[in-house]
Amino acid sequence: QVQLMESGGGSVQAGGSLRLSCKQSNWHSRRCIAWFRQAPGKEREGVATTPFEYERPSYADSARGRFKISLDRATNTVYLQMNSLEPGDTAMYYCASGFNHGHCTMTAALFPYWGQGTQVTVSS
Repeated sequence: QVQLMESGGGSVQAGGSLRLSCKQSNWHSRRCIAWFRQAPGKEREGVATTPFEYERPSYADSARGRFKISLDRATNTVYLQMNSLEPGDTAMYYCASGFNHGHCTMTAALFPYWGQGTQVTVSS
């Protein structure tokens, strides 16, 4: 069974940085990896995605230029480096994994496997 485990969330002041980690286990096919987030009362939104076999990242407009998704294939771990954090980035952040049929997109329905989430809180 595919399992994902996030870590690295926390509380920071605006302008600060955090790095989230997501370790996967039991996956043996071509895959897309993505980070999503969901704030209270809002829909879940994609933040960043990339194929796992090679880095070709895509970012939401809100994340581009501030966040970076990266991979460590040796340890099956995906990272999300978040810089210049803003109060609007406050949310539960989820790592998700799905099959790569040739193109990775940030469509939640295409990701069957999810982690439990890690909370990020940014204060002004």
